[in-house]
Order: sequence, then structure tokens, then C-alpha cells
Amino acid sequence: MTRLPQIGWLADGRRLHLQDGPIDLIVEARGAGGGVRAAYEAAIRRFTGLLDELCEELPKLRKPARPDVCFLNGAVARRMHDAVAPFAKDHFITPMAAVAGSVAEEILAAMTQAADLDRAYVNNGGDIALHLANDEYFTVGLVDRPDTPALIGATAIVANDPTRGVATSGWRGRSFSLGIADAVTVLARTAAQADAAATIIANSVDLPGHPAVARRPANDIQPDNDLGARLVTRDVGRLSPDDIAFALDAGAHCARLLLAAGLIDGAALRLQGETCVVALRIVDGVAPLQRPTARTESLMHA
Repeated sequence: MTRLPQIGWLADGRRLHLQDGPIDLIVEARGAGGGVRAAYEAAIRRFTGLLDELCEELPKLRKPARPDVCFLNGAVARRMHDAVAPFAKDHFITPMAAVAGSVAEEILAAMTQAADLDRAYVNNGGDIALHLANDEYFTVGLVDRPDTPALIGATAIVANDPTRGVATSGWRGRSFSLGIADAVTVLARTAAQADAAATIIANSVDLPGHPAVARRPANDIQPDNDLGARLVTRDVGRLSPDDIAFALDAGAHCARLLLAAGLIDGAALRLQGETCVVALRIVDGVAPLQRPTARTESLMHA
């Protein structure tokens, strides 16, 4: 028997909250009334049992991805693999690096297949899948750190941009990180791609062997994690301006390579109060690369 997820509405009455185990989604759709209802019903149907599907293939999902072959069966599992495969030749990465973005995409796809929507998003703990039609746009609030977020600025995604995914990674986030970035926010064509790329870039913001950085084997903290005995960052002491610049430069170099390869649309890297951006404009208000003309906007931290 399929376990039922927790289903509810936020206080504003227009955003759906879906939660099952570690998956925690905020969902919003806009459009004609009947279409919105159909979209929310589709989201609930697809979400029910989705965690069970992933758990059935969890041992495979925790194994290093191969760029040339996929042994996974489920739709979400295969999306996870496809998102990380471009990085697998040069980096250690497992499909789990794209799980949050892939789940968000799956729910959004169910919604847009069920109804003709003007705008919709699925926010999975800060990893966001977007649907934008006509003149709609979505404002993304960028944060300095995901655990106690404070906005450092904003950017916007308009309907005719190719970007439809946002994700944030860093050592202060929900998942383990091999690097020292407080936060790396990535915009990409899909949420799964953004999720995978944010992991890679955040890992690249690093100072190997630095005495101010405390690390522990991942399996000492969580025995069943996908990183095994690899050292993950647990604390970062005060760094010098030169150290911060060096680490951010390393991450920015990685981001520029991914941008040139078409794997991301932009990134913002944050470390101890300093920010480095790649192909992304961060401002204190709504000032996207192309000014939106839609009537409404949404401010969501990545």
C-alpha cells in the first residue's frame, strides 16, 4: 500500500505544501481557476508514491554516475542521472546530487501536462523548477547562506529566457559539500541541471589543506550517504581576504567553464561576506538582464 504524503496549504491559501520524508515542496500555480485546481490535483497525484519509487533504486542512486551509461529505471531517477552525467567524466558525482531539482521538475511537469498555466513553480528546499508563459517572470532572491538566509540581492527570470531552474549548494546547506562556499546559486535550463552544477561549483570553492577548514569523513556523520569516506566541510574559520579571493576565483573558474559548455546560465558564489558572479546581475531590487513586463512577480530565495 502506497504511503500517503502530508498535504496542506500555507497560510496565504494559494500555495500547496507537500511533504514526504526528506522531500518538502512548496507549489504555486497561476492561471484560469479550473486549470489551477487541475494542476494542484496533478501535483498531489504524482507526488504520492514518488519517494517510494526513489527508495527502490536508492543503492544505485548513491553510486558514482557514469557519463556513458544509465542503469536506472524510474523517470525521476533517470532525470537525476542525465543531469549529473555531463560532470561524471571529470568529477566524482552521484545522481543524488540532482535529486531535489529532479523531484521539483517531475511535479512541475505533471502540473503543466494537466493544465494550461500562466506561471508555476515547485520549490524543493530552495531548488526551484519554473514554468513561465507569455510575459510572466519570476524574481529570485539570492541569499548569503541557506541555513539562516539573508538576501544579498535579486535577479529575475523572464518568460523568453531559457532558464527554468534555480538551485543553491554550499557547506551550510542541507547536503554535504566538499568545498567551503557559504552558498552557490546557479541558474540553468532545468532545475536538475542547476542542482548538479551548483554541487560541482560549490565543491570547487575551496582551500585544500587550509588550517581554518574543519572536515570529517562523510560516512562518520551519515553512514549511508553517497560520498563514502570523502572529507566534507563541517566548519570554516575566519579567512583572510586573500584566501577568500583565491577560493572564490577557483569556483568562478569552474562556473565559467560550465557556462561555456552550456551547462549553466549564470551563478552567484558567496563566501564570508564576499560575492562573485558569473553571467548574472545581482541588485538590491528587481533589475533582471531583461526588464520584465508582467503584472506580477515572486520573490523566492534560492
